[in-house]
Amino acid sequence: MVKGIEKYGIPVVHMATVVPISLTIGANRIIPGVGIPYPIGDPTQGEADSKKIRRNMVKRALRVLQTPVDGQTVFEDDNF
Repeated sequence: MVKGIEKYGIPVVHMATVVPISLTIGANRIIPGVGIPYPIGDPTQGEADSKKIRRNMVKRALRVLQTPVDGQTVFEDDNF
């Protein structure tokens, strides 16, 4: 689905816990998730901290969407 959307010029960020699968499917902007089974949160941290994690992941994804890429790029640095 990622490649299908990008085919129309719409950038996509793929948040995934298993980055090699994202690379295999051809995603261009990849953000590693927190972990399985909670890719964008951590319920063991409590609701307030898990919400902060989710908010930071979404903010990061919005910054990554604005970042030009040339092919597949894994954004592992939290500064994005």
